[in-house]
Amino acid sequence: MARAKRSKTFRLGGIYERRSRDLPLHAEVAEVEVDNPLGLDPGEKIIALRSIRHDPLGRLHSHHQIDEAQYRGGRAFQNDWEKAERGPQAVDPSREYVDGTLGREPVTESQRQAVLRLNRIERELGTDGAALVHDVLVLGLTMEQVGERRAVRSQRWNDYFSKRLQECLDRLAQVYGFATDGGTTSPLGAKAL
Repeated sequence: MARAKRSKTFRLGGIYERRSRDLPLHAEVAEVEVDNPLGLDPGEKIIALRSIRHDPLGRLHSHHQIDEAQYRGGRAFQNDWEKAERGPQAVDPSREYVDGTLGREPVTESQRQAVLRLNRIERELGTDGAALVHDVLVLGLTMEQVGERRAVRSQRWNDYFSKRLQECLDRLAQVYGFATDGGTTSPLGAKAL
């Protein structure tokens, strides 16, 4: 006896579906397109979920409030801050000296370059702009929290801080080479400073 034909076609498209269906309680995620790590063709993309709960820069980018150049400039600033933060630290005289402990790590060239870029950025943004960028990108504060730290709590000040942050992100994109002076995205990406 012959088998009955299947009316459905067999498609391989759903086999590689790796998106999680179970998210933690109070999760805030956004879909982002990334390079496929298992892809056979160069430049193949997949959709992944990115947590934006404690990431103000990622939240702004996922809600299309900043463009790609501003996002990449902000991420470059965060990367430089992380590199520079690992630099030399003060000696704690209250700690007991233990024989055989390793000394402090020496400052690497990449840390030194990161500090130089951060100093240049502080000069470019000014004191207020550098403080605002630090509050949002390093400390992860929202505009309301930035206003509370400065003792101004109104929607008008929140709008001012938002606009000022966008100006600072524009400047970061220019300094890091992700945008030109006209505000367009550079096709070459980051350039050496």
